[in-house]
Amino acid sequence: MTGKRKSNIGKKTKKRSNPTVLQVLPSLEMGGGGVERGAVDVAIAVAESGARSLVVSHGGDMVRELERAKVPHFKLPLHSKNPWTILVNIGRLEKIIRENKVDIVHARSRAPAWSAFYAAKRVGAHFVTTFHGTYTGVDNFLKKYYNSIQTRGERVIVISRFIGKHIRSIYGVEENRIRLVHRGIDLDRFDPAKVSAERLVQLAKKWRLPDGMSVVMLPGRITRWKGQTIMINALAQLGRHDIRCLLVGADQGRAGYRRELETLLQRFGLADIVHVMEHCTDMPAAYMLSDVVVSASTDPEAFGRVVAEAQAMGRPVIASDHGGVGEMVHSEKTGWLFPPGDAEALAGVLRRVLDLNPVEREVLTKTAADYVHKNFSKQKMCDRTLGVYNDVMASRRTKKRVPI
Repeated sequence: MTGKRKSNIGKKTKKRSNPTVLQVLPSLEMGGGGVERGAVDVAIAVAESGARSLVVSHGGDMVRELERAKVPHFKLPLHSKNPWTILVNIGRLEKIIRENKVDIVHARSRAPAWSAFYAAKRVGAHFVTTFHGTYTGVDNFLKKYYNSIQTRGERVIVISRFIGKHIRSIYGVEENRIRLVHRGIDLDRFDPAKVSAERLVQLAKKWRLPDGMSVVMLPGRITRWKGQTIMINALAQLGRHDIRCLLVGADQGRAGYRRELETLLQRFGLADIVHVMEHCTDMPAAYMLSDVVVSASTDPEAFGRVVAEAQAMGRPVIASDHGGVGEMVHSEKTGWLFPPGDAEALAGVLRRVLDLNPVEREVLTKTAADYVHKNFSKQKMCDRTLGVYNDVMASRRTKKRVPI
């Protein structure tokens, strides 16, 4: 992250110089996803701006990144959904907030948000939330009430316009409290020019990819809603045996679903075409080995990080037409969309994309990469988040700002 930011966080203000920002989230495990990645990126950005940055979680591999950036991390059982633990965590967080003179508490997940909300209220600190997904159970009063803590921030950050629309319609959040901050891609990491031939050769050998064959990749956890069965059915309808398809992601203990996929591959005679790979630690190289990247999620993605990463790497993208993905994929311009769950439609789009000539491919992938660089960079995400913090610090806090 380069040092020059638009934010005034860390600069002297009338209220107080060098405000302190505390982010709370369940854990910092490497394979967690966008919540963890965003928290670490913003924590480092706050520190680089000259303000004080703190993080509280249950810990994980990514704590090392905070330590390298000299961002203090406090370990608490914020991953627990046990009501007693959530209650006890209020006092634990209150102590951290008081002792460190925290100005802004930023909650990124529901269980820690309940503790952080009341801890911040006791101390008089500002409270900000990020709404990362649609969550289940909105028809159940208790579940909806549990989810609603993420709408109680003085400012509610949403990671896509799709999520903004969702919280307005489902939770009645006022427009003036919502701030759009798309997730950001690390363009230094996801840069085709920085992937060496050695990395490509190493990964291709590990995955036993034959030379000269087109590769279709579907990255994502091996779980039903990520659409692996849709992908397999589409490939069966495509009827091509001169390609390879990689389903890249860990099953995280879902052995039954993995066996179901293997049975489906045997039934369609695709066992030699489609391979299920474990979680990959070098996704930039994985994208570079792919000719097409597919996101076939059957449930709406709140943002669709895989899509943005693939576009940044210059790969053609096909995605289900729902959720936040449509904010990155403009059909026929920056990628292709197909009706969610429609294997026949996906097969048709795959056929078209695999048959693109080099000029068509170059035009589309360059347009998509430029769009990601302009709108979905880590730098822009961090700048916009710091802008939200500035907004909160500049406002007069009142006790009735947020409903209890």
